[in-house]
Amino acid sequence: MKYRKSERMFAINLFDDRKMKKYLPRRTYKAIVSARENLTEVPERDRNAYAKILCRWALKKGATRYTHWFQPLNNRTAGKRESLYSIDNRYSAVLKFRGKELEKGEGDASSFPSGGMRTTFEARGLTKWDYTSYPFVKDGCLFIPCTFAGAHGEALDKKTPLIKSCKALDVQAVRVLKALGENVKHVYGAVGVEQEYFLVDKSLFAQREDLVYTGRTLFGEKPPKGQEFDDHYFCPPNDKIVDFMQEVDNELWKLGILAKTEHNEVAPRQYELALCYTRANIAADQNQLVMEILKRTANKYGLTCLLHEKPFVCFNGSGKHNNWSMLSDKDENLLEPGKTPRQNVRFLLMLAAVVKAVDEYSELLMCAISSRANDCRLGGFEAPKNVLTVFLGKPLNDAIAFATSGKWRYGVDILPKLPQNTDRNRTSPFAYTGNKFEFRSMGASASVADVNTALHTAVAESLKQFADRLERSPNVMSGAAKIVSETFAKHKKVIFDGDNYSEEWGAEAKMRNLKNFGAIDAAEALPNAHNINLMERHGVLTHKELLAGQKIMLENYVNTVRVEGNVAINIYKQKIFYAAEDYINTLTCTARNKGASDMDCRTENALAETLSMLVRIAENRMRKLKKRLESIPSDKSLYEQACYCKEAVLPALDSLRIPIDKLETLCPKDVWPLPTYGQLLFDVN
Repeated sequence: MKYRKSERMFAINLFDDRKMKKYLPRRTYKAIVSARENLTEVPERDRNAYAKILCRWALKKGATRYTHWFQPLNNRTAGKRESLYSIDNRYSAVLKFRGKELEKGEGDASSFPSGGMRTTFEARGLTKWDYTSYPFVKDGCLFIPCTFAGAHGEALDKKTPLIKSCKALDVQAVRVLKALGENVKHVYGAVGVEQEYFLVDKSLFAQREDLVYTGRTLFGEKPPKGQEFDDHYFCPPNDKIVDFMQEVDNELWKLGILAKTEHNEVAPRQYELALCYTRANIAADQNQLVMEILKRTANKYGLTCLLHEKPFVCFNGSGKHNNWSMLSDKDENLLEPGKTPRQNVRFLLMLAAVVKAVDEYSELLMCAISSRANDCRLGGFEAPKNVLTVFLGKPLNDAIAFATSGKWRYGVDILPKLPQNTDRNRTSPFAYTGNKFEFRSMGASASVADVNTALHTAVAESLKQFADRLERSPNVMSGAAKIVSETFAKHKKVIFDGDNYSEEWGAEAKMRNLKNFGAIDAAEALPNAHNINLMERHGVLTHKELLAGQKIMLENYVNTVRVEGNVAINIYKQKIFYAAEDYINTLTCTARNKGASDMDCRTENALAETLSMLVRIAENRMRKLKKRLESIPSDKSLYEQACYCKEAVLPALDSLRIPIDKLETLCPKDVWPLPTYGQLLFDVN
């Protein structure tokens, strides 16, 4: 009975397709579905009918307000709550939610990132109903997914380019499939997101200004025990975490979001939640809701959810794995090997399109996952390196070797049945795992919209070139076989199945001329001619919008480093310095009293001298950090400022940490002003 009741509760707060079909007039339902599938406008009559029914449904769910919910260029969500009611001329409250209110909204965009696309006096921001996603009710408010644009139509959000990239992929994939003789109307990018996160005690979190302001610990000595015993991964969570996970599940369940798996991750107090597959644009909405609900639910349990990519330096960081595939409107997974040689030709063609896209647009894909926070994680032994490669596995590589050998001729040689599954290389940034690709380089706090926009558009370009050739080919299957053979031969340098963590791979990557991207390198490459031509050719982003994206990336990098440096200085000056000095005074007084009694006081004197030396070192390094922060060249370009932060400020910040972490090991717990790693991660008193 409980299971059946929970089934009835699924998507209870989501106005999904089932409710649309149940409550909407048949004509209106068909109009909405058609608009969603073909990205065409919804007729005014049907907008009004939809708005009327949606409002009634929301009122029954307890909503009194509505909001145009959008995703600005800051990896978060936004929206102002407006009343569903208005006042008439008799001063009576009347419902006022029509197609006009549903379709568009207007607000002040001046405080959202724009990358210079709007001037200060052009503050207007316009929201438009995103009918490719579903409205939902939460916190007494009807949330209407929307896009967000500036006064002149420039995209100021993550969803607009994502939706356009979905259309680009759809158009080009359908061209390829029709050339192969398949009757397919639409192809969708499908995404399943794995979200990693940490949970720490809320009261301890509040005592760590570095966690509060930056999301990561700027100081902290490694505890006696780390994660070397592998004793946290998949182990049974404690009662409090179980209750937390169940409440998260329930809240997501009501919104039509199914957490397929949840478990303890590798690091202590680290966890993971994985969602079921859905269309990419809906997955972007769902992951934003997941991050919000994780944080809000944690607060109820006296916990704080950390989504920073590297909260603790000597433990695994948190990523967000973007599992991606392509589905046809016949529910066929185009990245799954088929049962016949003909189906396998289609599969290899799609596989080749992805490999080609990764090789030719690696800069664009790395831009989509790059940030100062993710720089802290990538390249460590818990995350892929900054070199983008594709893992396929031995069975597929054997098939590719045969396909590129020059011996394979479709209709003469029969390609053997391909494996349905393959091993997964946990060190690979972009691994094929049986019927999908897992992009493992994303950071935990990032929006999945960026990476899927880049992936869809790059793959769409590959498919466009394939379709152009296939539509001119006198023998389509032989033409497809030739495309597969040539593509894998040309782009094999990006395929690597070995250990991406090894030193040998670094040398080999250079030999293959594969680039190593940090956040600054990626930002610099974003608006290059190669990427501009791609995005404009498929109508996804303009040159102006790409330049704005670059500016926002660099501004975020500089601002993040500046905040981290200032927080480190404040913690040292206001807490650590005085704590160390107080303990030195205590030791000095103890030594003086023992000396007056002819007792041995060498231990106290030696410890006091060591502490004094570390304070002097920390003081000098703090001053050096402060000077370098003040010297960030504001008169230079953002790129030059970011480079200075990386080359001058960050080394000074890391240098300050060394004596402070040593001070932590020498001061008593009741003296040290910050909760330690042991307290944060192991509940050590």
